Amino acid sequence: MARTVFDGPILCGLNRMGPTRDVGYTDLVQTCDFNFTNTISGTAGYSGASAQFVWGNAIPNVPGNLYTPQAGAFSAAGPTIVAPTADTVGTAGNLYRGAVMYLPAGASINDILIDCGVVPTISGGTIGTITVGVGNQFNGTQYASVASVSAVGRQSLAAFTDAQYVAQSSTTQDFQNPVIGQQPTWFSQVVFTVTIPFTVAQGVLTAGKFYFTVRYSQADGNIGTATVYPNGNFD
Repeated sequence: MARTVFDGPILCGLNRMGPTRDVGYTDLVQTCDFNFTNTISGTAGYSGASAQFVWGNAIPNVPGNLYTPQAGAFSAAGPTIVAPTADTVGTAGNLYRGAVMYLPAGASINDILIDCGVVPTISGGTIGTITVGVGNQFNGTQYASVASVSAVGRQSLAAFTDAQYVAQSSTTQDFQNPVIGQQPTWFSQVVFTVTIPFTVAQGVLTAGKFYFTVRYSQADGNIGTATVYPNGNFD
């Protein structure tokens, strides 16, 4: 078994130069698995809590930070952490659970997979239409959405809009590195928001499993702009 971490992007192929170069980007994957009955942080399937989303790339799941999108505007104070909306307390409202993934800025999202292993259930109330949003912030749909989750299996994403295609082709610079001066300077964030509406009375989630996957490629900004080793040699 081996593991390594290094700067990307990763380009592979047999011929890196010339008009017939066959170099392509490597597909990268981040995942997060939820089990709504698991309420212990730092264990497999931990699904977070009210006003707390999880970060699954640090296996096992631990609380993750959501940042206010900065739209590429640098701040000497660093990025701003924002909490997801808290669960509603009362006779009707929403329960929110979700995951955050950090990608290289300008990445190309190739696939978004949302799988339901167990449809959520709740005690002491009735669940309405469950939805999932995938965006660069809490409850966002900049990348994709699922209009209704009612059965086990791979969920069908709503038809993509042109704006979503554009967003997927190059993820935005959402927040700067929390350590000023450390590389990389910018990150993209992909946030999965599960909205579980309830009626009659707020209960406790008694079941529910979700599996989130993002497949993406890290773009190379040198292609087309540099032709000298070590940053070029593409032409």
